[in-house]
Amino acid sequence: MSRIKIYDTTLRDGEQSPGVNLNKLEKLEIAKQLERLGVDIMEAGFPASSEGDFKAVKLIADTIKDTSVTALARTTKSDIDTAWEALKGAAEPRLHLFLATSPIHMKYKLLMTPEQVVEQSVNMVKYAKQKFPQIEWSAEDATRSDWDFLAQIIEKVIDAGATVINLPDTTGYSTPAEYGRMFHFIRETVPNIDKVSLSCHCHNDLGMAVANSISAVENGVTQVEGTINGIGERAGNAALEEVAVALKIRSDFYPYETGLKLNEIKRSSDLIAKLTGMYVQANKAVIGRNAYAHESGIHQDGVLKNTETYEIITPELVGVSSNTLFLGKHSGRHAFKDKVLEFGIELTDEQIKDAFKQFKQLTDHKKEVTDDDIYTIIMEIKTEASAVSKYQLETFQVHYGSSDIPTATVSLQTPDGNTVQTARTGKGSVEALYNTISSLISEELKLLDYQINSVGGGKDALAESHVQLSVNGEIMNGRGAAQDVIEASANAYINAVNRYIIKQQSVKQKEVVK
Repeated sequence: MSRIKIYDTTLRDGEQSPGVNLNKLEKLEIAKQLERLGVDIMEAGFPASSEGDFKAVKLIADTIKDTSVTALARTTKSDIDTAWEALKGAAEPRLHLFLATSPIHMKYKLLMTPEQVVEQSVNMVKYAKQKFPQIEWSAEDATRSDWDFLAQIIEKVIDAGATVINLPDTTGYSTPAEYGRMFHFIRETVPNIDKVSLSCHCHNDLGMAVANSISAVENGVTQVEGTINGIGERAGNAALEEVAVALKIRSDFYPYETGLKLNEIKRSSDLIAKLTGMYVQANKAVIGRNAYAHESGIHQDGVLKNTETYEIITPELVGVSSNTLFLGKHSGRHAFKDKVLEFGIELTDEQIKDAFKQFKQLTDHKKEVTDDDIYTIIMEIKTEASAVSKYQLETFQVHYGSSDIPTATVSLQTPDGNTVQTARTGKGSVEALYNTISSLISEELKLLDYQINSVGGGKDALAESHVQLSVNGEIMNGRGAAQDVIEASANAYINAVNRYIIKQQSVKQKEVVK
């Protein structure tokens, strides 16, 4: 079996999904889970794009040791230098350089001739080689590029020191047959191609990202790039869990294997869905909640007699297990701490104390507490930046009835420590609540998106809310969980505002240092 490397770009390309903005603590938790999942390389971000991205990449590079950490850079010295400062503490620092090679990109975006693109790429690979032992060079929009030109520039960047050549389907335009032929052509045409590894990076605009990736593997590619849950710009990227499971299930046809721990897929998927607010569609392959559900009577009958009649993937293979009760209201702190350790998430003693308190509160209202419930509680605490002064919900009350005007009363603690309180109305209970909270907050707020989901099933399920707010013109995501859907909605709304405040305080601290 040939080994295919998995290159995860959830933290870079995935975070470019509209409306997703992760703070550095959230990115670090995702990075740790990707390390547990067993990805070979993780692209931690684009350090030159912002101070926040630089700090997140540096934190991940300094922390993660069992997975190679890389970062994206344009073909400029300043980008390369910034990336090196962020990555130099990594166990195996590597760089991802890119420059467009398609006629439309060179003419209208880069305003460069093909000769200038070759020269720029070669010079910057040589410059980066002075710092980085591993350099991946990407021909952006490769699938709409001239193949002879691709062969020419690839030969030159290999001579300059590139160790990986990536030919992305940037716009998701290609088909499996076309994409495979492109790699076959490059392998047959470029004389020094044996000195590098070939990588594919597919977008899903036409729904063929996974198929294109596997076609590339069939044509000599040894590294597949993508994201967990297939998140990313526009229609997203190739879903890595689908690629890995397809190669596993059809090992009779595909003589390839990955190093992914497949039973960590569910946890990875859940974590990324929670922190990004991009929930997995119910019928998504491999990891959707309906992937192992059988409603048809004929299907149910077959599965009861033999699961292999309709199930080609066992739920246990990807880490899906039944949500049975594991702890109850009489469980002690030690048992709770042991359960937290099973998740592989490190909490301070104070965080354990807070999580246990929330767990106990949950057991007062919920008879069956599941792994998902506990996971939601500890991730809310783990990714919360508690050292910053921010808004805190003290009390709230919502009056709602079919013949009454919905009214909400809210008491809120402001970042300066004062308590403010007021009441407002709305057309519905959530609108009344949000109108009230908005009137107590000095920032200009506009709700752009609102979602509510249950954690697990049942009428006593924990509620999880995600919102997207415009805060003083800047788009921020908020997340909140509670037993009550209204309280979860309030927590998410306030969380979005606090994210803005935390970001602004970070900017002010930077200005003071300067």
